[in-house]
Amino acid sequence: MFLPVKRRGLLFILSSPSGAGKTTITRSLLERDDQLSISVSATTRAPRVGETDGKDYHFVSKEAFDQMVERHELLEHAKVFNNYYGTPLVPVEQALANSQDIIFDIDWQGTQQLKQKLVNDLVTIFILPPSKDELERRLRSRQQDDEDVIRERMKKASDEISHYSEYDYIIINHDLEKSILQARAILEAERCKRRRLTELPDFVRTLMQESI
Repeated sequence: MFLPVKRRGLLFILSSPSGAGKTTITRSLLERDDQLSISVSATTRAPRVGETDGKDYHFVSKEAFDQMVERHELLEHAKVFNNYYGTPLVPVEQALANSQDIIFDIDWQGTQQLKQKLVNDLVTIFILPPSKDELERRLRSRQQDDEDVIRERMKKASDEISHYSEYDYIIINHDLEKSILQARAILEAERCKRRRLTELPDFVRTLMQESI
């Protein structure tokens, strides 16, 4: 999308219980939109097969993560399933100033922390599964977790879903392609918000002068 005036970037937040589709939607948006980049989180968990350090996550030790927290180098951080995740601050601030949009695949805890610091830059979406049974089916179909982990994720899902009302938008992910299109429509509309167009007053003045 081309705009003749500079705008401030935005933080596009997608949250959902595990298995509801936020990661798949996030990847699809990144493939279709060159103005969008993903926030690369720091994490203490071990890399999964196919994951690359610095691209998927910054894989760090618990000691290194604690130091980042102490030095206030993280925009948000949380413990999820016995591992720690956090968003480095400096790359986010640079992106916003340079009209770059960043997509976040984070939980409700991280979203709350972001709201405390950059609330005017946030666009938040909560993705719901079409049913509890479908959520469990999707978790099992991934074949990534054992039975105990699946039960833990299903138990945690209810708590995560209870925070849906804290989000600006809701997408019920019954049809993946439709959900992706809904997310894209939200992103495009939010880019046109008047408060994000930092050079708009000057641009409008030129239009008014030309009309005289």
